[in-house]
Amino acid sequence: MTSTRQWVETSAFGSGLGIQVDEITDTSARLVLPFRTENSNPGDALHGGCAAALGLIGGHAIARTMFGEEFTTFHTANCQISYLAAAIGEEVIATTTLLRRGKEMCFSETTVATNEGKPISHITSLVRGRKNDGQGNPIVSHGDKGESDPGEMGPFIGMMPFTKARQLNVEHMVDSHARIVMPLGDANGDRDGGFHEGAALALLDTTGAMAAWAAVGPGNHKASTVALQAQVVGSLQAKDLIGYGQIAAQDGDLFWADVEVADAKTNQVQVRGTVIYRIVT
Repeated sequence: MTSTRQWVETSAFGSGLGIQVDEITDTSARLVLPFRTENSNPGDALHGGCAAALGLIGGHAIARTMFGEEFTTFHTANCQISYLAAAIGEEVIATTTLLRRGKEMCFSETTVATNEGKPISHITSLVRGRKNDGQGNPIVSHGDKGESDPGEMGPFIGMMPFTKARQLNVEHMVDSHARIVMPLGDANGDRDGGFHEGAALALLDTTGAMAAWAAVGPGNHKASTVALQAQVVGSLQAKDLIGYGQIAAQDGDLFWADVEVADAKTNQVQVRGTVIYRIVT
């Protein structure tokens, strides 16, 4: 229990967000995220990466407590996130409940809500525990064509509170494509010694969103991530990451962006998924 609490609260990413453990058991977890400007988009809206991270961390907390120290590595083999409403300048609470336990698998469900009970997001996750650090067969990302044009919006994305704290750098953002680099740095690490899954998922979310903006272009529009589905394909190592995103489909104001997050040096895929983003023009 103590080691799980430390993993949640003292990793570089978790402590940077300010996550507090209210309760952890082998069937439930309750995490509190006080409002911090550096966790926000403009207008003090909680960044979607924070809400997503709470679901992943809650799922990990239960799995790590349930399986114990016999399991040495964990990764979120699958997660589904639905964004229900925005949290504006306020604390949120993530409540995670165990759905089913297998020999190596832990299925859980998380609701993120304000103190007044307004639902912010709903997350289901499948966390896999391992008794060794096996990585399976690596998949190499197709990447992109290598252009480096951040477009009109790219230079400003890294200046927003949350993305600045995560040290995101938009290298390319035109023609429905986006490429964003996230260094491990001092902010994105996991207590286990690798890249924190929550930070990697924030990169996936932001890359998908920027691919949508690259299709629309700048303007006084309303926008937000509607849903996100992702798989972490193994325990993340202490290496810088790069996100590649491209729009796969569009229906009016809805955009489906396929995203791969890869090792920035080897281009081996670490996280893959789809971001559904909405831009109301």
